[in-house]
Amino acid sequence: MRSYARVLIGNLVLAAFAGVAGPVFLVVAYVARVEGAAWYWVAGASVVGAVGTALIPFAAVRSARQEFPRITRRDRAKVTHPAYGDETSVVWAPRSPGGVVGARLVRADVRAASLVRYDPEGGASFTTYGGDHDPAEFKATVGLTLWVHDGEDDGRGSGGREVTEEVQVPSLCLSAVTAGRLAVLVDPPDAPTPGRVTVLWPRSLLLAGTRTCRVVDLDGRVTDVTRFARRQLEQMRISRSVGGVVMDGDLIDLRRLDAATAARYAAVARDVAEQRAPVAEPGEEARRLAEFLPGEEGAFGSVPRRWSRRGGHLVLARFLSLRGRTTFQYHGPVLDTLLRVRPADGSPPYDVIRRLTVPMNYLAVLHHTRDVVLRVDPNGRSQVVDWARTNLLAGVTTAQVVAPDGRGIPLPRRSGALWPLMNLLVAHGVSNPTQVLDLREPRMHAVADAVMNLIRGAEVRLDGPLLVGDPHPVPPVASGTAGGEGAP
Repeated sequence: MRSYARVLIGNLVLAAFAGVAGPVFLVVAYVARVEGAAWYWVAGASVVGAVGTALIPFAAVRSARQEFPRITRRDRAKVTHPAYGDETSVVWAPRSPGGVVGARLVRADVRAASLVRYDPEGGASFTTYGGDHDPAEFKATVGLTLWVHDGEDDGRGSGGREVTEEVQVPSLCLSAVTAGRLAVLVDPPDAPTPGRVTVLWPRSLLLAGTRTCRVVDLDGRVTDVTRFARRQLEQMRISRSVGGVVMDGDLIDLRRLDAATAARYAAVARDVAEQRAPVAEPGEEARRLAEFLPGEEGAFGSVPRRWSRRGGHLVLARFLSLRGRTTFQYHGPVLDTLLRVRPADGSPPYDVIRRLTVPMNYLAVLHHTRDVVLRVDPNGRSQVVDWARTNLLAGVTTAQVVAPDGRGIPLPRRSGALWPLMNLLVAHGVSNPTQVLDLREPRMHAVADAVMNLIRGAEVRLDGPLLVGDPHPVPPVASGTAGGEGAP
């Protein structure tokens, strides 16, 4: 487990090598003064040397903060306007192409997906693009087998056709592939490429349920329409026909629209027969990409003894907002994030704003969960995002417990037993930097009985594995809004 101090020292050494000219100029200034050189030569060399030397620790701190996912008090949001509800999930993805005139917006179901290639240059270093918010270099090329509905049944029947093609998927939109519902444009018969399918990635995030969607009716009533795919698709068609409807975070306010457009939205709302779509369409295993994408493998996590003995512990946070930037690393994009942290002592939750590199394998399952595991320092002044534990909890990697008698007990993805297991190991100072918890090992003897009791208790409570709940349950008729721009 890396520490912030180790990362800072490493960056300080690198910055010292890169900025060696600063100390050299200080030495030159000293020699010039001893030799009686003109005062302006001494002063000039001293100023250049002092500035260059002062930049060394500044550059080291800045690079360490960018590289190491550490959250401090300075990252706490003073006031979040507008307020975000606990179930809000806002993902600001790159815009999709508009398509040709007459193209029809329809639903496509992902029957299978496979990673074709992803190999950008740059490695672990940060790559920033000027003006290009959606570089192709940092997109995974994915082979998709789609069932494109003909536009008449919107997914209610069997009408449609199968399409197989390779597409480049923005990192923030990978979960739409795993969920299995996409919004696509189909070129009309008179177009140069009749029948061509173009995926609309931001709209696909809405259709997949990764991004929440709420509608404020003309009378002020708030309705959650997340994963009501047929209604959302019709709303997208209305938005496309009028040139785009601004979506403030996760909210469409009909009171801000012109009367004709608002009436069309209200008419769609009268369809009350639709059932909420599942979190993921059947056959998810045929389109899971998380195992093939870069990012840390899930693990129960390392536990430094000193950290554990002094009161270090874990807490959960939840992403409320993810906004793309023009900076990328090999294993994920650098995002401006808003997290809601829930302290372990039961004190009120608080929000933090932090720029983080979010692994692509985690983004591929974002429709299932937005929880993030934080390691809290014993003094409580800082937390560190623990991606190994986060990915195990999110279901990127499947966990397994080996009982003392050698029997293997697989834990389902996103099992509710994972979180208490992680906390149990931390409380006893037991490290397990893999996804397999082998209770036969001597160091596990002290926790073996407690681990087995915890797993049995989870099975008894639900007559099966205790699973993390639906990340988008039907909320009460109330909602916070999130500031920003976008179109459904």
